[in-house]
Amino acid sequence: MIKTFLANAAAVAGVVTIVSLAPVSQSYAQDSAALSAIIAGEHRSDVNKARDNYRHPLETLSFFGVEPNHTVVEIFPGNGWYTEILAPYVREHGKLIAAGYPRSAESSAMMQQMNSTYDAMLATRPDLYDRVEIAELHPRQLSTIAEPGTVDFILDFRNAHNWLNWGAENMLMTWRSALKDGGMVGVVDHRMEPDREPGNGYIHEKTLIDTMEEYGFEFVASSEINANPGDTKDHPGGVWNLPPNLRDVPAADQAKYLTIGESDRLTMLFRKR
Repeated sequence: MIKTFLANAAAVAGVVTIVSLAPVSQSYAQDSAALSAIIAGEHRSDVNKARDNYRHPLETLSFFGVEPNHTVVEIFPGNGWYTEILAPYVREHGKLIAAGYPRSAESSAMMQQMNSTYDAMLATRPDLYDRVEIAELHPRQLSTIAEPGTVDFILDFRNAHNWLNWGAENMLMTWRSALKDGGMVGVVDHRMEPDREPGNGYIHEKTLIDTMEEYGFEFVASSEINANPGDTKDHPGGVWNLPPNLRDVPAADQAKYLTIGESDRLTMLFRKR
């Protein structure tokens, strides 16, 4: 499958700026050409590709060090924006586990809708997504998302602002159980400056680092790949006023938020101790 993408799409170059605050001992064997080809692939919609300018998938996954033979868990994958990149990348030699919301009848309407939307996305390209495994991750209690000690990487995109509020213990202990010794966690989320109050979807870097370390993870490095200095972070509806949501933004004001773009984001790498 990777060879097919390489034959039909050009590589996309990217520049990564890393601020390393701890030594990285893991030896990476990434396939940047394959990642670039997948990101440029025809299976991705124009709507999703338009987000690449803000989300920098090539640079982000390269910084994290995700390899094609890794077992990867994607936390609450939403509509599958990152799944459409990760699933083809690890399909032949690794594994992608989508840890979504519980699928019981007692789950909220929102959770059921998210699961249905994700399932429909997977069904659009069984040749790419047929090997994605589904796991149930409860927001507020311990869950089993993989066989203990079998996961190389957990990736969490724009969810930390939720689970930090729910109480991080169950989430992070679930992750620790699934990860191999020395397994890695990559987190991207909306960032607030340390001298301003967090909220409305934004979190402090120090809060994330302290919480991860409290539950047995070592902070490895951070990157400014997903920084956006144009994000003023004082939007009346919080981060959700920004694209792609533009939630509750009057049509007359949308141009302002589209000019800002997506939120200013932290990008951090942790290791299971």
